[in-house]
Amino acid sequence: MKRVHKLTAEKLLGIKAIKLQPTNPFTWASGWKSPIYCDNRKLMSYPSVRDFVKVEFARLILEKYPRTDAIAGVATGGIAPGALVADLLGLPFVYVRSSPKGHGLENLIEGDLKPRQKVVVIEDLVSTGGSSLKAVEAIRSNGSDVLGMLAVFTYGLPHSVNSMREARVELTTLSDYDAVLDEALATDYIDESELHTLQDWRNDPGNWGQTIKKSKK
Repeated sequence: MKRVHKLTAEKLLGIKAIKLQPTNPFTWASGWKSPIYCDNRKLMSYPSVRDFVKVEFARLILEKYPRTDAIAGVATGGIAPGALVADLLGLPFVYVRSSPKGHGLENLIEGDLKPRQKVVVIEDLVSTGGSSLKAVEAIRSNGSDVLGMLAVFTYGLPHSVNSMREARVELTTLSDYDAVLDEALATDYIDESELHTLQDWRNDPGNWGQTIKKSKK
């Protein structure tokens, strides 16, 4: 997987799906300050990257979960890659909303997911893990079995790692934060002086912005 992690990191940085700005942090919707921003929905606009992700997801499913009955994408970022890999493998596809639809049947799971089906969940990004695990809960509540979760990228935040473990969800990703930092350093996207700042953020992302403010005073 190390080779795949490196290749994926190279591709995500190359299309600017991942951006690193240690000295000019981004602000997430949660209010957290972050030196990294990831938007893996961009990869759908690049056919070669899109195909790479599709093939690698399919390979992992065939190797790790050969008894998969269906693929479930997590809305919204996991819908497109999930549909692509389901099509490649000839498997049924559904997607899980963040909240029930406000009209009609008020579905949380869109598509035809049957109880006792064995499901692999597809995500584009795992940050805190909250939305990913809500999707897992919805699938399990349907009476279906979650074999595992695949994602393009994870920050590897301590909270998300612990939450996945507690929920008994096996997460496998095509790349991760360490691989992106290694690739960014090797290609002079960042330098050694910025590496420490980026590593500090992952250790305590909720308070990292306050630390940066204090250091500038």
